[in-house]
Amino acid sequence: MTSDEIEDSSAPLIEHLAELRTRLIYSVSAFIVGMVICFTVWNPIFNFLTDPICGALADRGQDCGLYLIKLQEGFFVAIQISLVGGLALSFPFIAYQMWRFVAPGLYRSEKSAFLPFLIASPFMFFLGAAFAYYVVTPLAFDFFLGFQQVGSLAAEGEEVASQTAGITFHGSVQEYLSLTIKFVLAFGLCFQLPVLLTLMGKAGLVSAAGLGSVRKYAVVAILVLAALVTPPDVITQVILFAVVYGLYEISILLVRRGEKKREKDLREQGLWFEDDEADDPLMKEFDQGEDARP
Repeated sequence: MTSDEIEDSSAPLIEHLAELRTRLIYSVSAFIVGMVICFTVWNPIFNFLTDPICGALADRGQDCGLYLIKLQEGFFVAIQISLVGGLALSFPFIAYQMWRFVAPGLYRSEKSAFLPFLIASPFMFFLGAAFAYYVVTPLAFDFFLGFQQVGSLAAEGEEVASQTAGITFHGSVQEYLSLTIKFVLAFGLCFQLPVLLTLMGKAGLVSAAGLGSVRKYAVVAILVLAALVTPPDVITQVILFAVVYGLYEISILLVRRGEKKREKDLREQGLWFEDDEADDPLMKEFDQGEDARP
């Protein structure tokens, strides 16, 4: 290879790196702007996030009060809200920048296939986050607050042993916020499962038959996931397991639907062959890959 050919081949790489740098600068700038906006209104955001615990306390006739255990805790709470809120606020713009960087290297058919997943991903995340906020967190906080105990004093002349200690919730602001964000992120990410598996199925990395054959291993993995990302209470673990397993079954249906659509397209093109080797799923995928190769 001559020096001129080396320079010509390195030019596209430099252009791609420059394009990537531009997209990253735009994305980081959007994140910083979103973070600043959320920092200026972190109090209303915090009030919104505390609605579940305040509602659970109100049902018990208790005042809604969280405490700053450390002097700097309030500042770090505002920063934490700003980081998460800035990311959520700027994510559509960041996703658009990712799409602008990747789209020029895709064929028209690949763009039409990938774009729906790019739209479905944030939608499913916010759907999972809303489910966690409006359904899971009220149930979890109601469960935790059920371990409170009203203290009583011994009446005059009664034995001291008749006194009972009171167990009352005095929550830390940062601990509560971390727990709530953990719930929201966990369910938001788990709701990405149908998007991820459907995209992998469209790329030929997984099949409906393969996902169905490893269902028992998936159940174990989901149980482990539910134990790791949720607090140690049975209610939220059961809810997370039921939701994620349901999403897994929905993913199998979506992958199977994609396989049927692909088989129909190949039959219309005359590229689908019913022979002994095609009965093997691996050989069928191999044959389809060979036929689709230009």
